[in-house]
Amino acid sequence: MLHAIIMAGGTGTRFWPESRAQRPKQLLKMVGNRTMIRATVDRLGELVPPDRILIATTTALAGSIAEELSELPRDAIIAEPCKRNTAPCIGLAALYVSRNNPDATMAVMPADHVISPDDAFQRAVRFAAELVRQQPARIVTFGIRPSYPAESFGYIERGEPLPPLPLGEGRGEGYYVKQFREKPDARTAAEYIRQGAFYWNSGIFVWKAATILDALAEHQPEMYEHLQRIAAAAGTPKFDEVLNREFTAIESVSIDYAVMEHAADVVVVEAPFDWDDLGSWQSLARLRGADEAGNTIAAKHLGINTTGTIVRGDNDHLIVTLGLKDCIVVHTPDATLVADKHDEESIRKVVELLKQQGMDEYL
Repeated sequence: MLHAIIMAGGTGTRFWPESRAQRPKQLLKMVGNRTMIRATVDRLGELVPPDRILIATTTALAGSIAEELSELPRDAIIAEPCKRNTAPCIGLAALYVSRNNPDATMAVMPADHVISPDDAFQRAVRFAAELVRQQPARIVTFGIRPSYPAESFGYIERGEPLPPLPLGEGRGEGYYVKQFREKPDARTAAEYIRQGAFYWNSGIFVWKAATILDALAEHQPEMYEHLQRIAAAAGTPKFDEVLNREFTAIESVSIDYAVMEHAADVVVVEAPFDWDDLGSWQSLARLRGADEAGNTIAAKHLGINTTGTIVRGDNDHLIVTLGLKDCIVVHTPDATLVADKHDEESIRKVVELLKQQGMDEYL
């Protein structure tokens, strides 16, 4: 039985000032007229019913997400007391799922990806679930055929192809994973593209809940013990106390480092859908395109001698740019950002400075 786990605990600091602590990018309409988390749930269609969807987020965001996804059951929201990266998040979700369905298959995905079309995504997940059904200890991930030498994505090097699997419209291309690679520099990324055996790592996975729990028990035993204590307290009056104590004690670690780099039977499926990780303001340029001057405009805007610039605002406020080149301009009701497009990683520093100076109203 297939369950969907949507990871929605990020803060989206690189999208400041629009993304804030209480309303990060997964709760914003970054692309189109739906919030990102709404689009992620809608993308599942009839693949997974509402009672088999779990949203993993933080206590700070749980209320807003529950309001946004009001059709989901009350216990569909897993509220983590603090951020501890993807491995503890996924492990806790696996324990929740396996309580009622020990043989459950999990499709794990972030809430902030832009994917289309929905039917291609659903077919790909069905194909991955079939690969897991045939080999229950198998881990399946999705690789994105790279369209340029990106330095901001991790890569997957594919190995030998899987034997053909006749599944009608659900069939796809699968390969054994040879190696996971960290985010490369520009020269290495270009070499990956030249070799033709590398995919972008989408961070979307399909596996048995039991498989990922066994892997955590083997490779992250301390984490697994903390998670087990949390699971044992579920439904008791002390659950919140145990959750806060045990989850906070877990070391922050990614699922790639905790499990994927150690697992034996890992398969990558070449994604048949369009994909983008909305990780920074420059992502908007890829998704929305640019005008003849290279500008990406999502605002009421008047530009004079403006090139290569991203402008974001609302239709109630006119933004005028004069003589700007390769900039990011983002206007919100209480804060405005003007930044060098090529130094957008420093937006994180802005958020840190706001914290240090006690300007919490802008976080």
